[in-house]
Amino acid sequence: MKIDLTSVFVDDQTHALRFYTETLGFLKKHDVPVGAEGDRWLTVVSPEEPDGTELLLEPSAHPAVRPYRTALAEDGIPAASFTVDDVRAEYDRLRGLGVHFTQDPLEMGAVTTAVLDDTCGNLIQIMQVQ
Repeated sequence: MKIDLTSVFVDDQTHALRFYTETLGFLKKHDVPVGAEGDRWLTVVSPEEPDGTELLLEPSAHPAVRPYRTALAEDGIPAASFTVDDVRAEYDRLRGLGVHFTQDPLEMGAVTTAVLDDTCGNLIQIMQVQ
């Protein structure tokens, strides 16, 4: 068994696609219209694993999403976590692009993490395992 797809809820799929591709560096994998509301089956992948796990940028219209995301954000809990080779270098790169971090790089034993605001309603953790 392996993870093929996971998702984050986003307020605006077009904005999320720009952030996740142009800022974070993911590649668009699928962009398929779904339903009459203008929603899309919109996924991104790592350029390092274009056939790997997909991240679905899922519309946040369901009524349970807002309280769920609000509670996570208020408690500082990331909605997703991405592995990077060098947290400090990625932190510097993203800050240079104007990304807001809610947690600066923090070493915790064999793991270094930082948490950013994806501008789409989520906190995202980046982590490096030594």
